[in-house]
Amino acid sequence: MGNDKTSSDKRQNVKLRNVTQLMLGLLIIVLANVIGSYIFTRFDLTTEKRYSLSDATRNMLHKINDLVYFRVYLDGEFPAGFKRLSRETRDMLSEFRAYNKNIEFEFINPSASSDNKEREQIYTMLVENGLEPTDLQVKTKDGTSQKIIFPGAIATFRGKEMAVNLLASKRGAPPEEILNNSIQNLEFALADAIRKLVDNKRPKIAFIEGHGELNKHETADAYLGLSEYYSIERIRLDGKLNSLTERLQIDSISTRVKNKYEAIIIAKPDSVFSDKDKFIIDQFIMRGGKVLWLIDPVYASMDSLQQNTETIGIDLNLGLTDMFFRYGFRINSDLVMDINALPIPVKVGDVGGQPQFDFFPWYFFPILTPLADDPIVKNLNAIKTEFISSIDFVESSPDLDKEVLLTSSKYSRTVNTPAYIALSIVGQQPDERLYRKEFIPVAVKIEGEFESLFDKRIPPEIADNSDIDFQATSKKTKMIVIADGDIIRNQMQMTKGNYLPMPLGYDRYTGQQFGNKELILNAMNYLTDDSGLISIRSRDLKLRMLDRTKVENERVIWQVLNTILPVVLIIIFGIIRGIIRKRKYAR
Repeated sequence: MGNDKTSSDKRQNVKLRNVTQLMLGLLIIVLANVIGSYIFTRFDLTTEKRYSLSDATRNMLHKINDLVYFRVYLDGEFPAGFKRLSRETRDMLSEFRAYNKNIEFEFINPSASSDNKEREQIYTMLVENGLEPTDLQVKTKDGTSQKIIFPGAIATFRGKEMAVNLLASKRGAPPEEILNNSIQNLEFALADAIRKLVDNKRPKIAFIEGHGELNKHETADAYLGLSEYYSIERIRLDGKLNSLTERLQIDSISTRVKNKYEAIIIAKPDSVFSDKDKFIIDQFIMRGGKVLWLIDPVYASMDSLQQNTETIGIDLNLGLTDMFFRYGFRINSDLVMDINALPIPVKVGDVGGQPQFDFFPWYFFPILTPLADDPIVKNLNAIKTEFISSIDFVESSPDLDKEVLLTSSKYSRTVNTPAYIALSIVGQQPDERLYRKEFIPVAVKIEGEFESLFDKRIPPEIADNSDIDFQATSKKTKMIVIADGDIIRNQMQMTKGNYLPMPLGYDRYTGQQFGNKELILNAMNYLTDDSGLISIRSRDLKLRMLDRTKVENERVIWQVLNTILPVVLIIIFGIIRGIIRKRKYAR
């Protein structure tokens, strides 16, 4: 009788303990949810912090006070790589929404309709809205079939729409790398679209004119791309002190000189800068202005080779050398030749009275493959150039940080001016003994406090003039220098009797699209963007690929392990647990 009562008490204690534990667990869950509704916290346990948004993105998301809606056209039957892109896009948008409930999205299959005409109408609408289609070969039971997908989204905010292409192209890269780069770029692509839709305050920038710079037609596509971010003007300096600055009245007596623009672009000038214009640019920099220098120090043109098979590249004196030295760099009067070069069409004969052309690398047109980890160039497609030169850093102010952005390949050389340029080298096997220079710098960035070229060079009565407000040392600012003005120049094509600009970076002869436009956009974004949004590009998500050969050889083993082993483990666990319980309660 006593034993029965003891057993009954034990069972009661066990039940009470179980009920207490259950209630305590429920209480903890309720409290955690209540606290979580007031305090937002997320944990990212991945090594590369794949699911952690940057500070710049979070700050931007917190400022959104109205609905931003994404229609993502990545739903349907895709190969595994595009399913991964779709899943990662959904995860990224969910992460955005976790920080701001004004972010909403839906995934749409543009090929869902069985009506061919309706599908074509949807495809046309997406193309007209700026989404780029991709053709895929999809395996079916009967073999393979062609499938059109639109790896992108359309973002909407207060009636404004913007296309977001999510597939980042990269010349010569395998599909796996392209998809990984696209996934790396997701946060930037989506956050950048939101910023362009939401931000009504656009920084002002200006193209400088008056020294033979590229005209509005030659920079039309760059202008179009930049206009999504900036208010743009074209300015002639003409020695006018107020061309880049404005005077603000502080009180009835004093005034202050302020820059009109965040940054200026100097794109391929071909004539000498006067001292007055140099002074205007110098003082613009001293007041914190940023500059994108796109400079050709050597005059060389393919037009000269249209009539003759040879020409000479000559030194182009722009009068800027002393400024460049003062700011910590030198653009050399040489031309970089590179075995990794853009092919050009060359006539190789006639057939039936029709000229026949073939493509050969033109070593004076290096193709630059971005290798630096800097977010300005990281993950960019290759950059095409024309008659590019080398850049060196020189001793200058210790308060300057200098970094190389773009270089030639491992197999390159330089030729000094006057440089002999002849079409006869086309098609010839290059002598690799001549191409032994590695990674010649051709684009750099410099940041910090610059010293004025005109310090101690102008009379004190002028320097002390309040109308000039001379500055001998700059505020902390930055500049990017690229030794090729053609990087920003788009090609032109004849259409219905008119010359129209082609996309920047597109080569009409090879039909290839290079990353020139993205480079210019990133450069200006770096120069003007204080939020640091572009730094998102520096993220590096590792692509963990399976060994395909090993997968094929060991497929059956892993299938058996993944299907049978879990069941066996559960059975063994159940048997062991049953034995333990039996021994425990048998006492």
